[in-house]
Amino acid sequence: MTTSTDHAFSPSVIAAQIRKGSRAHYENTVLADRVDARLAAFVGQMRSFYLASASADGQPYVQHRGGPPGFLKVLDDRRLGFADFRGNRQYISTGNFAENPKAFLFLMDYANRRRIKVWGEAQVVEGDEALNAALTVPGYRATVEQAIVFTITAWDINCPQHIPQLVPLEDIAPLLAERDARIAALEAQVAAFTQSGLPKSGT
Repeated sequence: MTTSTDHAFSPSVIAAQIRKGSRAHYENTVLADRVDARLAAFVGQMRSFYLASASADGQPYVQHRGGPPGFLKVLDDRRLGFADFRGNRQYISTGNFAENPKAFLFLMDYANRRRIKVWGEAQVVEGDEALNAALTVPGYRATVEQAIVFTITAWDINCPQHIPQLVPLEDIAPLLAERDARIAALEAQVAAFTQSGLPKSGT
């Protein structure tokens, strides 16, 4: 019987764990295989993620996918989906999924130093206007060429070690603008005091 851990811990991986002495730590590991509140919340704030595929002969490929927060959506308790916006038109992932549906999502939250690994299978869906509409983010100007539906077989929350803390510029831009405006106002006050011959504050 296949279990969720089989997707991460193949016989070769288990042999390596035994040889290197870490098997006891992972022997009773149970990976989730359904979307719960934790995964749904994490997915809902994604601005980008990494999508891995492989050709029929096992040649791996990883690409970055990005969009506005929430462009990766929960379809049900086993499936995620996103609109495939028109890009460089190489279609490497599309071609790989046509002959090998096995896929992997690496979801990174750099601001909070968190990451989630998701194993599964991906399907490219073309011409489904209802699905495209469900996956479209209102107000986001991009051409939806097709949809990708990801069926989850297992997922796991990874440790935060060595994740750099990065904050999206659009999140901090208003704070920086407020700071700069305050600095400009204070500099203007200092210049006015200086020109009037009044002593500066604190002198």
